[in-house]
Formats: sequence, structure tokens, C-alpha cells
Amino acid sequence: MAIEQDLSKLLRPAIEAMNFEFVGLEYLPNPKNRLLRVYIDREPDGITVEDCAEVSREVSAQLDVEDPIRGHYSLEVSSPGAERPLFEPEHYQRFAGHEAIIQLFSPHQGRRKLSGTLIGANEHDEAEIDVDGERFSVPMSLIRKAHLKPDYESLLAAQSANKDDRA
Repeated sequence: MAIEQDLSKLLRPAIEAMNFEFVGLEYLPNPKNRLLRVYIDREPDGITVEDCAEVSREVSAQLDVEDPIRGHYSLEVSSPGAERPLFEPEHYQRFAGHEAIIQLFSPHQGRRKLSGTLIGANEHDEAEIDVDGERFSVPMSLIRKAHLKPDYESLLAAQSANKDDRA
């Protein structure tokens, strides 16, 4: 977790200086295939493959200079996609009302996985989620991974409407 915080502090300013939103990053330290995945976005239109390539070149150059990860690793720069990951309290606030899945490092209030409607984040550095009418407040430090749960029916309907508009 500390390496992810250090990498975020290092990369966020450069990415934001390029006029992208630094959504967050994941570092997967598998000894045989370490991976650094950086998520970026840009409102209102999202990002392109070219945007990812541009950010990848900048991040790669910065990592070569600073050398925060020893040895070989792979770098991916990606959009957050439909299952947008949630990294910071601001993300929980921004996407309040959306469906999400939160996975925990260890059980909290009898659960290790929470699936429901985001309420937001509170002043105690906790994510809040409604699971079947029950409100859970989870310390951010216990969250292993969290992401939005896409409404695939709405996405498919929107995609179908776009096809109809183009026809």
C-alpha cells in the first residue's frame, strides 16, 4: 500500500499537468510479472488510445528517472472503464447514488464484500454504502478494492440508441 501511495504522489502532478484526471493506480507485485496500472480520464469525452500512449510515455520517462520500482515490471495506462475503480473519498462522494462493489482486506461488521448503492464518504475517512437497506460505514484503510457496478442494460440501451441515431 505504501508503494502505491508513493507512486501516486510521484505521478499525479505530471498526469494532471497534461490535463488528464489521475483516477488512481494499482501496483501488483507478482515477482514473475509485476504490473503498474495507471487509470486516467478526461471529462466530458473520456480518453483515447492516443491519450493513453501519451501518458504512458510521460509516466515511463518519469519512472526511469526516479526509479521507484526496482527490476522489471509492466506499465499499463488505461481508462477507468465501466467498472470505474474507486480510490479516494472524493470518488465515493462523486459517485454517490451509483451501484458499487467494495472488497475488504478483512471482515468488517460481519462482511468481507459489500455490494449496494454508494452513499458517499464521511468525515471519519469512511466509505458509506447501502446494502439492501442497511447502511455500512467502512474505514478506507480496510478497502482492498472498490469499483462501480455497471448497469449493463442501460449501457446496451444507450449503445443501441446511438446506432439507431447513426442509421
